[in-house]
Amino acid sequence: MQDFWPSSGFSRLQRNPRGWLLPTDDYLRLFLARPELELLPESCAAEQALHAALQAAPARPVSDTELQAVQDPDARESYALFLRFRDGLLDAGTLEAYYLGLFRSGSIAIPPLFVDLLAQAISRNLLDEVTDAYEVRAAEMLFRPQRIATDDGQVLAGDRDRLDMLNAHGGLGDFGRFLAEAGAPLRSIEMQVLNDSNAPDYWQDGERHSFLLDLRHEVSNDLSHGLVLTLTRARSGLKALSRVLEKWVQHFLGVAVTIRPLQKVDDEAWRWHVGLDIDATALLNDLYEGREVAPERLSRLVSLFRLDFADPQEMRADVAGKPVYLGLMMNADRVLRLKPQNLLVNLPLRAAV
Repeated sequence: MQDFWPSSGFSRLQRNPRGWLLPTDDYLRLFLARPELELLPESCAAEQALHAALQAAPARPVSDTELQAVQDPDARESYALFLRFRDGLLDAGTLEAYYLGLFRSGSIAIPPLFVDLLAQAISRNLLDEVTDAYEVRAAEMLFRPQRIATDDGQVLAGDRDRLDMLNAHGGLGDFGRFLAEAGAPLRSIEMQVLNDSNAPDYWQDGERHSFLLDLRHEVSNDLSHGLVLTLTRARSGLKALSRVLEKWVQHFLGVAVTIRPLQKVDDEAWRWHVGLDIDATALLNDLYEGREVAPERLSRLVSLFRLDFADPQEMRADVAGKPVYLGLMMNADRVLRLKPQNLLVNLPLRAAV
């Protein structure tokens, strides 16, 4: 067992008998320490008092009078959003129940950042006993956008925010911006493609998001004379992502499924599909309806997957025993924003879990 993603707050949470995460005061204090809520030298007295009171008792009621006394409108809005998140989380009782309820309600009244932080903590929970660095790196895709690049036959996923920072400032953050404005040379920091040699380093360096994940599932070798040998890669990032998504479905819905990457859907009886992001959802809808798809758009499809229920009786009767096809796609800017919640609300379950 490895300890990873300390910023997720997993160590500050507790599990209930089902294995779902119970919010604690220490977990809520993590949000009070974030840049959106941390005190600044110019913070007014009312904001300082509110922050101190919440630090002492993060679950305490906050009156509208206290909130409106915060003079800075941006700070006041940040506190209002935190309180909405906190109250919803406490009412739901667990992080998983709150996350699931948000998307089943169809009304998301909290910022995307809070959704991602919930997904990170939940992912950390369901991967607690995983010892495969590939799976853990793949799980980052559930809550951190990825940039997709092709390089020497590889399809590489890299953390978008990390790559953007490196490209703009040489990986030196605020200091890099200062050097760039001064015209000073910036040192180069390369991202590493996760492999068996450097996988042990992931456990200490994972939160730097400096590992690229190779998403190729199959490798083709031209043997001449028109013969092509296609091999499935044992260390495919897509295979690791499939294992993570299986755990995600089992953890939330209590349903066992198997997921495997596909190159194409060759099924005249195609009945159900789920896009794992906005672009893939739209593409699969068009393909299912037989609409013409531009080659450029189709080229942005990173992978297809086939999902099968271990017990077909857990599916809707009209599609029981049929596979569910999944799609994963980058947008026109080559950014992939996976939405794992789609698997929780769009699978053809026999009844609500």
